[in-house]
Amino acid sequence: MNDYERIARVIRFMDEHRIEQPDLGRLARHIGLSQFHFHRLFSTWAGVTPKDFLQCLTLARAKEMLRRGTAVLDAAFESGLSGPGRLHDLCVQLEAASPGELKFGGKGWTMSSGFADSPFGKCLIAEGPRGICHLAFVENETAALADLHDHWPEAKFRRNDSGAEKLAARIFAGPGGARTRPALRAFVRGTRFQVRVWRALLQIRPGALTSYGRLARAIEKPTAARAVGAAVGQNPLAYLIPCHRVIRETGVFGDYHWGPERKRAMIAWEGGCWLNG
Repeated sequence: MNDYERIARVIRFMDEHRIEQPDLGRLARHIGLSQFHFHRLFSTWAGVTPKDFLQCLTLARAKEMLRRGTAVLDAAFESGLSGPGRLHDLCVQLEAASPGELKFGGKGWTMSSGFADSPFGKCLIAEGPRGICHLAFVENETAALADLHDHWPEAKFRRNDSGAEKLAARIFAGPGGARTRPALRAFVRGTRFQVRVWRALLQIRPGALTSYGRLARAIEKPTAARAVGAAVGQNPLAYLIPCHRVIRETGVFGDYHWGPERKRAMIAWEGGCWLNG
């Protein structure tokens, strides 16, 4: 069991027992560690103590982050969405496929792909000539590779785990880690509507949240919350396009393509690590 798997077990336990506010000893016993070793492991991973992390998972904190995220999103959209620019702390330049490229499936491309560790478990990253085009969290390597090939059926792939590790180090850098580095280039295939939603997600900084309804209003489609939710769920770049920062209006975190525990981990990790950074 790696560190993230231990953390995921604790997050699941915290979520199930958050009303009881379990103490350090109870959390440590749940994963079979001493209080000292559990506190050190958790604080190293999250950047905050287990107590502070648990507070990040509460409804009150989620609503606070939601309000903050709405203000950030409104301010971002007042300045428009033209051009890639410095969209958020990770500094992602998102390039969208042209209508003629939507069905090309990577024909003529050789992609570098590999597995890497992240704060949220193992991930698979693929990079083509125009940037990062696939990022997914992995439970089964064989299934993950099959999914990658399904998304880019005409491409050729070159295994490059060391390259993936270098990209992961940039993608999952802590506060300030991306400010001194060149922008990450990303390439996506999607409808015009999906790409607009994904660009909107890039406006939400770490430590802030928004809702599906507010995201719909921000892109001037106030009645399209369900369609926005579908586009969020079809995001091809886990974490890089931060679909985990979208929750329900009520403050409930909701589902996540790569697992609800991972979504809770990301939200609380950013809420502690980035706000304290």
